Amino acid sequence: MEAIPVHLTCQSTSWPARLRGIPNPPSEIWLRGRGEWLEREPCIAIVGSRSASGYGLDQAARFAHALAKAGFVIISGMARGIDQAAHAGALAAGGGTIAVLGNGVSDPWPRWSGLADLIERGLLLSEFAPGQGPRRHHFPLRNRLIAALADAVLVVEAAHASGSLITAHWALDMGREVFALPGRVDHAMASGTLRLLREGARAVGSPGQLLADLSYETPTGLGGSPVALPRPEDADAARIFDALEGETLDINDLAARTGLPIPATMAHMAQLELAGLVLRGPGGLYRRPVRDG
Repeated sequence: MEAIPVHLTCQSTSWPARLRGIPNPPSEIWLRGRGEWLEREPCIAIVGSRSASGYGLDQAARFAHALAKAGFVIISGMARGIDQAAHAGALAAGGGTIAVLGNGVSDPWPRWSGLADLIERGLLLSEFAPGQGPRRHHFPLRNRLIAALADAVLVVEAAHASGSLITAHWALDMGREVFALPGRVDHAMASGTLRLLREGARAVGSPGQLLADLSYETPTGLGGSPVALPRPEDADAARIFDALEGETLDINDLAARTGLPIPATMAHMAQLELAGLVLRGPGGLYRRPVRDG
């Protein structure tokens, strides 16, 4: 957590190849974590709403987990909602993930239960100097770097004016493939993805389909059928995990159902979220993700 950020300029021999020749390129970036993920291929960005539905969180984690298992580096912006679900899904699969920030890498924002693991096993990247806080105008700039670093962009859920649409439009301008997950036509979080589909994004329904569309071989087990998540070994964590089968519950409900004190329930939930075994949705409601095998 205390690693000194690595500073690169555009003249550096270590400057990422994907950041050369893009519109409005940064002149410098800072890295914290495993810089080798910048050299890995292929890479896909998974982005979407901060106020995602439980379904959207499930799908972001599901796609990230499956694509990371298939060898993709997962890129997102570490915002709440879809971004964090994508990072968590990649980490749970043992894969690589890159978080592109709208502030300096020395003090990542927002903080979440998986942050320490992301720094240790993934990579934080920013064009903003260490110590710079988040500003509204930083995020469209951040979004262009997400698009630049990826071979393709998947938008999971987005409102009509979502910032993730900026990422998608940057990607199209840079010649990247853009995919969108269709949603209910009467759901606000589907209005942005439906807009992208009208503008030429490709609809996708499963990780296997996405891999096929990108001309990557689908690994065995990515056919689209959900598989069981591994049950935690810790007895109390397992009780919490079992209580969430087919349910969406908050901390108080989980504590009541399991008979565990609220502080202990919160501690176990942080570990389960870090492991990618639960997802936190709007209103502090938790649920188990759905994954492809």
